[in-house]
Amino acid sequence: MTTQAQLGVAVIGIGKMGADHVRRIDRVISGARVAAVADTDRERAESAAAGIAGCTAHTDPDAAMGAPGVDAVLIASPGPAHEETLLAALDRDLPVLCEKPLTPDTAGALRVLEAERKLGHRRVQVGFMRRYDAEYRQLARLLRDRELGRPLLLHCRHRNLSVHPYFTNEMMISDSVSHEFDAARWLLGEEIAAVRVLRPAPSSLAREGLSDPQLVIFETEGGVLVDVEIFLNTGFGYQVQAEAVCERGTARIGDEHALVTSADGRWGGRIAPDYIERFAAAYDREVQEWADAARRGEVTGPGVWDGYAAVAACEAGIEAQRTGRRVAVEMIERPKYPER
Repeated sequence: MTTQAQLGVAVIGIGKMGADHVRRIDRVISGARVAAVADTDRERAESAAAGIAGCTAHTDPDAAMGAPGVDAVLIASPGPAHEETLLAALDRDLPVLCEKPLTPDTAGALRVLEAERKLGHRRVQVGFMRRYDAEYRQLARLLRDRELGRPLLLHCRHRNLSVHPYFTNEMMISDSVSHEFDAARWLLGEEIAAVRVLRPAPSSLAREGLSDPQLVIFETEGGVLVDVEIFLNTGFGYQVQAEAVCERGTARIGDEHALVTSADGRWGGRIAPDYIERFAAAYDREVQEWADAARRGEVTGPGVWDGYAAVAACEAGIEAQRTGRRVAVEMIERPKYPER
């Protein structure tokens, strides 16, 4: 199989995440270049393209995908816009890296799944960056190889410094816990069967109407129990941690074992303020591996099925959040088509 010399990427959506990906492709990774950018804000698109040789700026994603030199697409626009862009990219048979969510609902995810299935080969990778974090990969290997026996429980913590005023209770599931849904599926190798949500008294730091923090508990098809503390307004930083409890021991990641200082009668270190800093290396590795695979004509990361499964779990989680009941995750039978 021949490998393309350089991958021309159209970046769709130049918000915080999209702008960071433009920087990453232009300055950090190898074998790829930013060939086009698109954003509904023309000034923002033109600013992102400025200084990048051969990069064109657009307000229409389809125009960016059709621009000279574009071989692949990175979608970082808001979730509700993903489906239309994904279908347009699949219609062009372009490799895609789509930030989560794949789509906001399972109906849209299934339309994307069917469009890709009709191509007969994978084209879409979903941006679940935790799969590219060094600690998560180490934990995944340990659990896969059963070094500590069968996993029984998985404890997770997902804490933010703060969130925007528009953040809703539903977004706590769809925008935040969606990462834990995917990470648990990947770490444990099992689909999620049911979800429950418990709400303690809200923090005084949370805006009125936001039930923060929450405890999300879900079961896998193999009987592993996973609990997620989701706390959006901690006021102290961004933390993502996980501990697997297995038959013969435990394994924990996310303890921030970086520089620790001892001075003036105190010891401590620094907590990252957001996900872009905490998972910077994971994002670099994710985009590099996606670009390398796309240059070979392959897609090797989490795919459309993974995006669909996460959205299905989110739908169950939002219903459990609303009703206080245990809600089963409803999914279709996994269709068969080439994995790469």
